[in-house]
Amino acid sequence: MRSHLTARFTTRFTTRFTAPRAAALAAGTAAVLAGTGSASTAAGDSHPGERSGKRPAATAAAVAGQDHGSATARVKGSARIHFTLRPRDTIRFSVDATAVPYSKPFPGAPTGLPTDARGTLRFSHFLPETGRTGWAVADVDCLSTGGKTATITAVVRKTNVGRVGKRVGISFQQGEHGAPSRAGFSWGIVNVDGGTDSGGHAGGTGTCQAPAPFAPAVEGGYRVTHAEVPPLPTTRR
Repeated sequence: MRSHLTARFTTRFTTRFTAPRAAALAAGTAAVLAGTGSASTAAGDSHPGERSGKRPAATAAAVAGQDHGSATARVKGSARIHFTLRPRDTIRFSVDATAVPYSKPFPGAPTGLPTDARGTLRFSHFLPETGRTGWAVADVDCLSTGGKTATITAVVRKTNVGRVGKRVGISFQQGEHGAPSRAGFSWGIVNVDGGTDSGGHAGGTGTCQAPAPFAPAVEGGYRVTHAEVPPLPTTRR
């Protein structure tokens, strides 16, 4: 059963990019906003020489005692990914995002959030059946990391498809030990129950919300620098 959101996305996509084809309807839906951005290859993403043996788990006390200023969360790179629902398409994502914790105050959070970030996301999606490419450039507003995985959201600033001002969610995983980097994008598997965004449009995405990195890179890769969630800033009296 196709949701109203999916149907709306499908109509917009088939009108602007593809010739009506019943067999491609479901795939077209997933590709509606699936512009991917070019991403730069991150040389040295994998570390085949690292030992794979188990290490003792860090205790809560040890984690709490870490110097949060010793690292800044970041994700950077570029890749062409393989999307199961559109295997013949050329989809690229590029990202350069850096954490700037507690830098963007807003009502209800005067100090900002620990996941505040800045940077740029670019994505493009080439459709071989039409020869057309959808693309977008978006400004990063949130970054969260965990190990070699990062989740970002970004607000579309320029695009030739979709809507300027829409927030999109992307996840990235750094490839290691011979495995490829990966990416996951919120519209690729359709956010059918995301409420509405600030513009009243259905399928809204909140900050730092994105699916798991489900799509493997077939060219290029990403590098993730993890940092623990920084503590709340000290309030001066």
